[in-house]
Amino acid sequence: MQDTPNSDLSSRYELACQLAREAAQRGLRLYRQRDLLAVEHKGGFSQDVVSAADRELEMFIRAELMKAFPADGFVGEETGAERLDARCVWVIDPIDGTACFLHGLHNWCVSIGLLVDGQPCIGAVADPNHDELFHGGRGFGAWVNDQQLRVSEAQDLRAGLLGVGTFYAEGKQHFMPFLGRLLDAGGMFLRNGSGALMTAYVAAGRLLGYYETCLKSWDCVAGLALLAESGGRSNNFLRGDGLLNGNPYLVACPGVYDQVAAMIGPSLDAD
Repeated sequence: MQDTPNSDLSSRYELACQLAREAAQRGLRLYRQRDLLAVEHKGGFSQDVVSAADRELEMFIRAELMKAFPADGFVGEETGAERLDARCVWVIDPIDGTACFLHGLHNWCVSIGLLVDGQPCIGAVADPNHDELFHGGRGFGAWVNDQQLRVSEAQDLRAGLLGVGTFYAEGKQHFMPFLGRLLDAGGMFLRNGSGALMTAYVAAGRLLGYYETCLKSWDCVAGLALLAESGGRSNNFLRGDGLLNGNPYLVACPGVYDQVAAMIGPSLDAD
């Protein structure tokens, strides 16, 4: 990977944090009036929802990023992709956890990530309900507000909680066998409805790890940048068409990564 001038990264980092905060506050105002929002279902799947708030926030974030860095690429959950051949590509989820958002649960956030030369480089994940901004990236460290992040030092799954999830058709058949192995090993799990938050929680040492049978890039690029700076491990999520179509996903502290990966099996990194 070539070096990117630090001033260029710093300005993008500052803007990512600023926009994540601003978008999260806009989202919070809409959240408090969520009964008035228009809601649609994607692809005829009743659980895959998008609201007017998702679209409004993504348009706001996209416009501000393109105004500041018009040559950068962009991948957004709601508005699609452009300029993917650019060296710097923003990967955005305006509301990660839309179902939670619409049902009055606090497990949602704004996620803004940046790829540089195809690698997660900067991340900002804003959770307005808990007044937390997870932020960081290459050369900046990883933080929640002003507190530095570090993954758990646990060496066994019995020492904490593992985030889990399955949603898309791809990989669902691997989920229940994995849960059986996890429980047999004495592990415990949770699912909070936001991949970005669960990845940030791994970076913060709140979760030992997080496994999803198929995740999308806008749910995790920001978190992967945080994880790299906080000492965590991840599978090769962006391989193949991972940026646009997603892949199986595992992030964890070093002490349990191999244990979890063995429970998942070959499906984790299958092409």
